[in-house]
Amino acid sequence: MDSSRSLLGLSPRAIASGPRDSTTESVGRLRLLDCDRERGAFSSAFALAGIRGAIALLLVSALARLADLFDFKTRRRRRRKGCGGGGGRRDGGTMRWVVRLSGMCSAAVVMVLLSPSLQTFPPAEAIRSSQYLRFPGGGYNHQLAAAFGDADSFGFRRAPSFNNAAECEPPSANGTSSCDPSLVHVAITLDEGYLRGSMAVVHSVLAHAACPESVFFHFLVSEAGLESLVRSTFPGLRFKAYYFDPDRVRGLISASVRQALEQPLNYARNYLADILERCVSRVIYLDSDLVVVDDIAKLWRKGLGSRAVGAPEYCHANFTKYFTDRFWSDRRLASAFAGRRPCYFNTGVMVLDLVRWRGAGYTRRIERWMEVQKRGAAPGGPGRIYDLGSLPPFLLVFAGHVAPIEHRWNQHGLGGDNINGSCRDLHPGPVSLLHWSGSGKPWVRLDSNHPCPLDNLWAPYDLYGPAVG
Repeated sequence: MDSSRSLLGLSPRAIASGPRDSTTESVGRLRLLDCDRERGAFSSAFALAGIRGAIALLLVSALARLADLFDFKTRRRRRRKGCGGGGGRRDGGTMRWVVRLSGMCSAAVVMVLLSPSLQTFPPAEAIRSSQYLRFPGGGYNHQLAAAFGDADSFGFRRAPSFNNAAECEPPSANGTSSCDPSLVHVAITLDEGYLRGSMAVVHSVLAHAACPESVFFHFLVSEAGLESLVRSTFPGLRFKAYYFDPDRVRGLISASVRQALEQPLNYARNYLADILERCVSRVIYLDSDLVVVDDIAKLWRKGLGSRAVGAPEYCHANFTKYFTDRFWSDRRLASAFAGRRPCYFNTGVMVLDLVRWRGAGYTRRIERWMEVQKRGAAPGGPGRIYDLGSLPPFLLVFAGHVAPIEHRWNQHGLGGDNINGSCRDLHPGPVSLLHWSGSGKPWVRLDSNHPCPLDNLWAPYDLYGPAVG
């Protein structure tokens, strides 16, 4: 049975209640362990607060006893000396001020003693974070583990081995050579924030490929140390890592509706034709928040005709919303779409003809639109021409000139919109690729114990969890 068709006909309720494999169970155990440690941390904090509170009450009681003793001795001296009523009133007034002062001092003592205990509660954001920390040896770990001083208990487990089927053409013996014409080339970015998602992408591609040993991965990174993690998680994987300098695009990036869209590595896809070896004539670009549930070679073999970009198009979408009123009101800018029928396409899944890309100079064309946006968004400028990140420049250059690919290869929008990240259902039709575009990411929602039903389709490919042995 086709792996992609196994998803058809499943309602979100059926998906959520379906059988959980060992990966999903590991994620569940991780969340239970997190909750137990949370409760332990809170219990310790409350116990410490109770001890400090008891000490504060003892001090208050001692001050009150001193005040009573002082008042008693004063009255006794007054009776012995036969003092009049006026003197008693003066002594009584003095005594009242002493009692008030002791009360204020007691309150201050209580505040000083209790305030540090309130700071012992771990912030919820640190407990629920899905970011990664660097191991002393160059690996990465969850902030939750670091927060509880148990950094060695979490990490990426080794993926199972995936071998070519009998009918596959044997790849070259050189695992680092990308010039073998039998290879399928896949490009993915790697960074700490989305590392967990990127590893799941690789896992899903290998799991469903008929010829996994013939898939060559090109990783774009902006920091050191990730290459060794990939090698330890996927032994025998054919890949290369390429350093992408953030300064190359930092001066071209303007503010976006979501901070994650402003990261320089989001723009690395613009430079694939410059970064990859010249012998690589075609590449599949994949975002880090998706899983492939079909043979990637089927996408690789899609014909592009005379186009440099192939992707699923959505011509029913409101194309005008991707640009500002300032853009559409300027005839010179809006004329960029003259003579073509522009349609929206998602840049998280693309097949790129790098030979045509290089010949047409598309990288520079994209940069020019980013420069227009940057000048318009500057103080005193005429205004920005779009609000999103790396998508609009792609639309300006390629919309209307894209080789259409079936929608099954990008069931996008599963992460909700760019603000709320709400749950979404599958689009009608067959499924070959699930894409959590939007602000909601499956690993974040699973860690917070509030997953959407479709997030359970991502969980089996998650390689992150408690260390084994």
